[in-house]
Amino acid sequence: MTKNDEHQTGFLTRVEDMVAPRFCVGCRYRLSECEQFVCTDCLQKTERTDFARHPTDNLMARMLWARTNVQRAATAFHYRPSSALSFAIQELKYNHKPELARYIGQLAAKELIRSDFLEDIDAFVPVPITRERCLERGYNQSLLIAEGMRDVTGIPILNEVLERTFFLKSQTQMSMLQRQTNVAGAFRLADGEALRNKHVLLVDDVMTTGATMSACCLELQQAPDVRVSVFALALTQL
Repeated sequence: MTKNDEHQTGFLTRVEDMVAPRFCVGCRYRLSECEQFVCTDCLQKTERTDFARHPTDNLMARMLWARTNVQRAATAFHYRPSSALSFAIQELKYNHKPELARYIGQLAAKELIRSDFLEDIDAFVPVPITRERCLERGYNQSLLIAEGMRDVTGIPILNEVLERTFFLKSQTQMSMLQRQTNVAGAFRLADGEALRNKHVLLVDDVMTTGATMSACCLELQQAPDVRVSVFALALTQL
């Protein structure tokens, strides 16, 4: 991009902000010209984890190892109710903000790059949703997060290797046991050969009990000589 292009882009952004002001999804204050979706103050207040620096010795990894064998596990942020991150996730999941999902994926990838967590990862595999849920929402937020991560890292996405066969109901208010029952048999390995000899990173938005990610991992691990690591944008707990 030339300096003239940058100047024109900045001018257009200022004009757009005057016509349709943009506001932070966290604090609802007006964004500056150089900010996107989340203001600098809210970004600084978003609580990071150090899981990517200790990918085999963190709470997320221990939760998953109780049910499945993963190479490493990490989440970029802690999920706190009424935080900028929680508002952002609600927006992208329930208010049709696909561009926000991709932006958050880019932020997450930048956090991961600060460690060696992505070393030797061959592809991202987003946690799938059913066709009906995708039509209802307009997109799979985990796929868009993975696309944002690809924008930063160049790591490709394998979006057709895992399928969600059915969706019973939302897990938001479920206990750990109820979540495990809800996802039992809900995923199917669709293309094991595409995973042969690869180290893939399963990508999701939020992990609570690990039931969904464990169910996905068990399916992926049926592929020949595959290694599976996992990443969730944020970790919350019941």
